[in-house]
Amino acid sequence: MKRKNSVKDVRHSLLPPLTEEQKAQIASLRALGDAEIDYGDAPTLSDETWAQAVQGRFYKPMKVSKTIRIDADILAWLQRPGKGYQKRLNAVLREAMLKEHEHEE
Repeated sequence: MKRKNSVKDVRHSLLPPLTEEQKAQIASLRALGDAEIDYGDAPTLSDETWAQAVQGRFYKPMKVSKTIRIDADILAWLQRPGKGYQKRLNAVLREAMLKEHEHEE
């Protein structure tokens, strides 16, 4: 049987504290200037590669569970197409938020 991929949630509070050696290594890396960083192991990306890049492809906003009261006719309208009314509600709210943000700029 094939195993499914799993995602593990790691809390910083559960990690062991950094050793003095690790803290020193981090401090020395922070002190490096851009010119001092060795990018030799990083692949060079061509213009063709960047042309295919997609911003936010793997971004998934954090969801929060909330109870809200909305008018019955609005809920009926959202549920009319069938399954997925919460996604539709979120899409409508996100569109309104982005439009408001555009007008603020």
